[in-house]
Amino acid sequence: MRIGLLHPGQMGVSIGLSLLASDHEVGWVSEGRSADSRNRAKQFEAFAVLDDMAVWADGIISICPPDAAIAQAQAVYSTAFDGLYVDANAIASSSAKKISEIFGAGAYVDGGVIGPPALSAGTTRLYLSGQHAVRVAGWFTQGFLQAIALPASDHANSMVAASSLKMAYAAHSKGSSALLLAVNALAANSGVSEALKAEWDISQPGLNQISQATAKATSPKAWRFAGEMLEISETFKAQGLSGDFHQGAADIFASMANLKDQPSADLDQVISEILGSECPGG
Repeated sequence: MRIGLLHPGQMGVSIGLSLLASDHEVGWVSEGRSADSRNRAKQFEAFAVLDDMAVWADGIISICPPDAAIAQAQAVYSTAFDGLYVDANAIASSSAKKISEIFGAGAYVDGGVIGPPALSAGTTRLYLSGQHAVRVAGWFTQGFLQAIALPASDHANSMVAASSLKMAYAAHSKGSSALLLAVNALAANSGVSEALKAEWDISQPGLNQISQATAKATSPKAWRFAGEMLEISETFKAQGLSGDFHQGAADIFASMANLKDQPSADLDQVISEILGSECPGG
């Protein structure tokens, strides 16, 4: 098959590589993309504009920042594309439903990626839901990405179950990271960092090391996580639960936006960004 990829970031490229390994052709749109994107996507077929790729493609997979997902879907719908559209973005089920309404249930497949870019076996899963979830899972027969079609059910959210699963998973994994970084910033600004570290060594062994690892892992990508936390907040509110916690997590990640695409920052650097000034000693 011919599969279009929007867009070849680190995760998108890894999905494209699994498609290539499964003997598909992979295309992307070079218009407006950076030199880094062009270098990452050099093994894929480049199209100057979206309209050209839309005519060529049998299917399109969207993997972009969450706040761009609906606009990206609308842009594809405005072309002559007539294949399956897979939205694999970290978006609320309400956002996924809006995209499904754009394409219709017969042409839309909901997706959610759990794990890092799929560069080794067993690390990354693409969950899929909707009428053609099994069909899309069959696109991935080789490569490192594992595609899993969720079973259909009578639940009102069955079509967008993949997005709901992604939101639930990331609510904990990324939400707890934001909380841990915020706690470290609170302790630093209150002058009790060393006392907290000493107490953690007694009662929560390993948490100091986890704090450092969390800072390094999240700092280059926090700008993207902010939008994801807002989608999670909306997901909670749609289920009658408070979205305040993940709104706060979005604020923490947004405060780290200056670290975008830089080498992984240590905990002190991250705390400084969260506090908006040089971290006080202690």
